[in-house]
Amino acid sequence: MPRVAVEDNSRMSLRVRPEEKAMLLRAVALKHTDLTDFVLHHALLAAKAVIAEAEHVQLSGRDSLRVLDLLENPPAPNAKLLAAAQALPQRR
Repeated sequence: MPRVAVEDNSRMSLRVRPEEKAMLLRAVALKHTDLTDFVLHHALLAAKAVIAEAEHVQLSGRDSLRVLDLLENPPAPNAKLLAAAQALPQRR
């Protein structure tokens, strides 16, 4: 598959042990792709998984019930919140 020339050629360099590179090259041959595409594809999958896990909030049953209760029965605004609301510019 031909590659398109890119104006901004961003590169990354990796140091790998010979046995690791041999394993990567074997996997590349089995997938009928090239090393760059193989490494980039799998690195991006791993990156997406890490980001998704970091952005996922998991609450205990008790905490879930507390959040739902606060949404249904919000506390009255305190003085600081009221002052902050008063300080907001008026929308037209």
